[in-house]
Order: sequence, then structure tokens, then C-alpha cells
Amino acid sequence: MKNPLPHSLFLPLLLSSLLLSDTVSATSKTQGLKIAQQPTQADATRAAAQQAFNEGLELYQQGTAESLRQALAKFQIALPLWQKLGDKSNEALTLLGTGTVYNALGEKQQALSSYNQALPLYRAVGDRSGEATTLNNIGTVYDALGEKEKALSFYNQALPLRRAVGDRSGEATTLNNIGKV
Repeated sequence: MKNPLPHSLFLPLLLSSLLLSDTVSATSKTQGLKIAQQPTQADATRAAAQQAFNEGLELYQQGTAESLRQALAKFQIALPLWQKLGDKSNEALTLLGTGTVYNALGEKQQALSSYNQALPLYRAVGDRSGEATTLNNIGTVYDALGEKEKALSFYNQALPLRRAVGDRSGEATTLNNIGKV
């Protein structure tokens, strides 16, 4: 199973990172009224980033060459918005998605570039599951490029993280990838 980011893993990562716009309410002590705070520029930016990301995910799931190209365009809209917000978690997730799309299109160097940008972000926010997925995906690209030692190195970095976070499906995928190399 060399699928770099199976739907069973990509969707939980997506769902764990979805951020809903919060409406902040303040209660007047004297009047007991709830007043909704006006949406801020950051709220609008977050909504636009989330919409672009979600559209990219939907296009990725269609799996055609055309929809994959369109997914890239959506992810490339979302990425600078997450960066503007300083949202490293969603920035990493978007880069992971971008790498996965490039890999599916056979653009291995572009995939590596995206994954290598996502990896330090996952580490910075302490997302060990995202880090493990990214390491496994880097290994998958190196395996496809015929660089077996590099592939094994990345798989062997991913494996203890998968175990540490209790990702038994991801652990099985990584072990399978190691076995194939």
C-alpha cells in the first residue's frame, strides 16, 4: 500500500484541522443581552482559506488529472492565507495535500518540495501524526524515484511516530512500505 495519503488518513487529518468561524458573544451585565462581535478581517481570511482548502480536497478526491490540477490551484490559494493568519497547522495540512497531489500527478520533485515544507511545520506545532504521515510520504516518493536507502530512512523515522500516536493503520502502511523496499 504505497498510497502516500490514503483517504482513510487524509480525511481524519482534515477533519481534525477544520476550524469553524467562532462568533464571540458578550453579555451585558446590566441588560443581559448577547451581542455578536462583527466578523474581523482574520475571520474573512480564515473562511476564504478554509473554503479554498475544502474545494481542493473535493477536487483531489475526484482523482482525474484535470481535477488534480484544479486541486493544486485551490491549495495554492489557501496556502498564503493560512500563512497570513500564522496558522501553521493548516499550512502544514495544505502543503501535505499539495505534495499528495503532485505525487499523484507524477511530479515527484514538486511533491518532495511540498512535503519538506510541511515537515518542520508539523514538528513546530507538535503534530506527530502529521509528521509521521509526511515522513511516510517522503519515503514513498524516494522509493518511487528508486532511492531505496532514503526511502527506508524516512519510513524508519515514521514508524515509531505512528506507534507513539497509536495509528495502527498508518503503522501497517509504513511496515508494508518497509517490506516492499
